[in-house]
Amino acid sequence: MNLLAAYRSRFLDVLGSIYIYNEHRGYTSLDRVLEAARLHCPEDVEFIKAIEKHRADEHKHYRMFRRWFELQGKMPLKVDRTCGHIDHFIEKVFGCTIEDLDTAAIVADHREFEKLCRVIMLTEQRGMRQVEILLQNPHILSNKAMTRIFRVVEVDEPDHFMPYEKWLLAHDCITAKWRERWADYWIHKSLMLVKLPSLFFRRKTPRLMVWPDEDDTVYAAA
Repeated sequence: MNLLAAYRSRFLDVLGSIYIYNEHRGYTSLDRVLEAARLHCPEDVEFIKAIEKHRADEHKHYRMFRRWFELQGKMPLKVDRTCGHIDHFIEKVFGCTIEDLDTAAIVADHREFEKLCRVIMLTEQRGMRQVEILLQNPHILSNKAMTRIFRVVEVDEPDHFMPYEKWLLAHDCITAKWRERWADYWIHKSLMLVKLPSLFFRRKTPRLMVWPDEDDTVYAAA
């Protein structure tokens, strides 16, 4: 394998592993969001259905990336929450991990619920911009299967931030505070410039032994 081919293989391996983590993190975390929405605004059927679709799309994307690895006969790299944009964002805004989010408090306090909607909206907008960039990357475009996956993700992405933006506007809420946009920007930069390159060059990173949808503890000790 020549140098370019080796680089490309490693790039796709790392990228796919990060997306496996984030898509799994996404759809499992949206179960908490659905719970909060059904309790906070049970009358808003359209909004709840939009979150259900968001959850279903994230699960679909996870399955596509899983299939990409399966066809190559290998497991994804074992990444952890340091590669999760939403993990860092939740910690920055709420001061706790996703697991420690107090769903009851978010349901009871309208300001907390709108804050959650803004975090999801900004995260998904960031994800949409990233997909647009990736679909111009020659390493992605060189792999037909990976290109097809990101084309599907590209089509789905607008439905992942627009419902939250629409809900915020309908309730006269601020769609994004400057502190939240600043946090989103710096989280993205730290991931792109520090954490992801570190994963790329760290050859000792182990691979998952089981798929995360088969054992939700697989990332616990990552």
